Formats: sequence, C-alpha cells, structure tokens
Amino acid sequence: MSDQGSVFENAIKTFLEPIWHLLSDEKITEVMVNSHDEIWIEIGGKVQKTDAKFNNEDALLAAVTNIAQSVGRRINEEEPRLDARLPNGYRIHAVIPPCARKGTTMAIRKFATVQFTFKDYVRLNAMTADAAQFLDICMKLGKNILVSGGTGSGKTTLLSVLTNRIPRGQRIIVIEDSSELKVEYEHVVFFETQMADEQGHGEVTIRDLLKSSLRLRPDRIIVGEVRGGEALELIQAMNTGHKGCLGTIHANSAPDALVRLEALAQGADSQLSEKALRHQIGSAIDVVVQISRYSDGSRRLASIAEVMGFAPDGSYHVESIYEMSRLLKMPDGKLKGQIEPTGTLPSFMEEIEDNQIPFGRSKFQKKPAA
Repeated sequence: MSDQGSVFENAIKTFLEPIWHLLSDEKITEVMVNSHDEIWIEIGGKVQKTDAKFNNEDALLAAVTNIAQSVGRRINEEEPRLDARLPNGYRIHAVIPPCARKGTTMAIRKFATVQFTFKDYVRLNAMTADAAQFLDICMKLGKNILVSGGTGSGKTTLLSVLTNRIPRGQRIIVIEDSSELKVEYEHVVFFETQMADEQGHGEVTIRDLLKSSLRLRPDRIIVGEVRGGEALELIQAMNTGHKGCLGTIHANSAPDALVRLEALAQGADSQLSEKALRHQIGSAIDVVVQISRYSDGSRRLASIAEVMGFAPDGSYHVESIYEMSRLLKMPDGKLKGQIEPTGTLPSFMEEIEDNQIPFGRSKFQKKPAA
C-alpha cells in the first residue's frame, strides 16, 4: 500500500475506532450501526448484537462526516445520505438525523479479499458441479445473463465469478456505482459513477456511462446493479449485437426480475410502447440466475432459468433449467438440499452440441424422487 493509502487507512481507523475490531475480524461480513450504542454484525450469515458502542451521537456523526470528506463525498442536512466505497473496498452507507430517528445509522459491508470461483461455490454446496458447468457454458456462448437476488444474497460475488469466465480476447466494460466487482481479465475498462457537486453539477450516472460505453467498442458490458433508467440502454445494447452482457437486479424470482427490469426501463422516459418494451426484454435476456440467502445463513443458487418470450396470458415465459430441491433442516440447523435439473432442455441445446461442448442432454434429466 502507498504512503498516501496508509495515511488514509489510519484516518479511517481513527474515525471508526469503536468498531475497528469488528471490521478487522475476517469472519464478520457486515457491521450495522443502528445508533451510537446499538451495533450489530453479520457473521456466518446470521445477525447478532455486539457490546461495541460509540461514546455518543456526536462522536458517531463526526466519524461519518469525516469519512465522507475523506472519500470526496458529503453528508449534511440537505443531503442526509452517504453511499461510498472505502479504499480497502468496504462499502459504506449512512443516514443521519432527522431522517434517521434513532440517531446516525450506518452499515459497512465487507467484501471477500480472495477471488471466488465456481469450485468454491461447489465446495460450499452453493451450487452443483453440473450447474456451475452450465453457467460456464452460458458465458462461453455469450448468453445475456441477469443475476437476481435480495440484499446480501451474493449477487456481486456471483457476477464477479461469471465475468471471470468470459473467454479471452474480448473487450469488457464494467459500470458500477461503487467499484466492487473483482475482475481478473486482460482487456477490461472500469467506470464508476460520480455524484453532483455542492452546486448540483457534474453528476455522472450509470445511464450516462452506459451510453458512453456503447461508443467505446465493447464486446461485453457488465452493469454492477441495474436500478434505474439505465435498464433501457442495457436492454437495447443486448438487442443490438452485444452478446454476453451481465447485470444484477433486486428481485425474488426470475419472473419478478423481468417485471422489475421492465418497471425500471419504463422510468427512462422511453418512447417505446409497453408492448414493444416487453418484447425487447423477452428477446434481450437469455438467462436469469436467482441467488438467495436461506434461513441457516447460507447463500445458494435457487434457480437457473431461461427466458423464452411470452406466455399466452401475456406474462413472461420463463423455463427453469435448474431449481432448488426441497430443503431439509438437519440437527445442526443447516439446510440440506441442492439445485437440481428440472428435466427441461435449454433452447440452445443444439448450439452446445454444435460447439462440441461435452455437456450431454442427460445432464438435464430430472432425478427420480427418492
């Protein structure tokens, strides 16, 4: 780390001294400060309260204000929210009074320092080897994939793994609000949004960056999180020859993810009719990967589904290729179960065979009931 980086980290450490021991614990993935004397952590997927506390509300508010200034952001009564990335990669979000009624509220999410792989997911029973290989095939064939899940379900980690499986020799452009994706690739460009200054000037949104990226000859575009009008640009990029684009979205199922994407795109002042927009979405997204956090704290793939257009009732036609089996609670509280094939072949099965990829039709056969 550079001298400047060391100075910065020491300053952050000073601001967050009451909770620094929690942030330094590798087993803790998130620290949640509800008020100066109420601090919770997530460890092993479970949330629990700690004895840590700041001296008073003023000390906590000063810490948040100083952190904001250190990362070139601001938080005050006019702008009572802070969303930023610390130099060590941690993501911080804070809300101050009067919006936060109990006092300054802050959450710091830590990200794994080690790059995850499909082998790690299989080892942790988050997906099967066949499901991992199928996703790998989807990346090789340039399928447009939407990773769907709730907050803290592991969407960003899975997106990083998928991105790192892109075949070599392509140009990738990654667009995020705050840089979180860990991408180890030869030809990659990273873009990050910019907040407006105190006069309200200079804001650069994901939508702005996506428009720019389309003029920079990308082979694949990766959007860290689709949550606004940029949904329309991403859909149109997918429909104009940019194969293998990726993005994450907050939703609880594959059909919900498409409906959510549609709602976001509608908010982009689009001149498209609802029917035209829905048909663009139906043809743009090839695969939706649903990842969930379960009651035992584990994060696992819940389904891998192919988007097939529309059903007769006008809803999105989504076919599950893999989905979670029944989960049985074991004596130790852990859930036993895994993602399994549904018996449905992907529509691009012949493409898999034509490319001589050794993943036969038998891999999609539904297992007989036990």
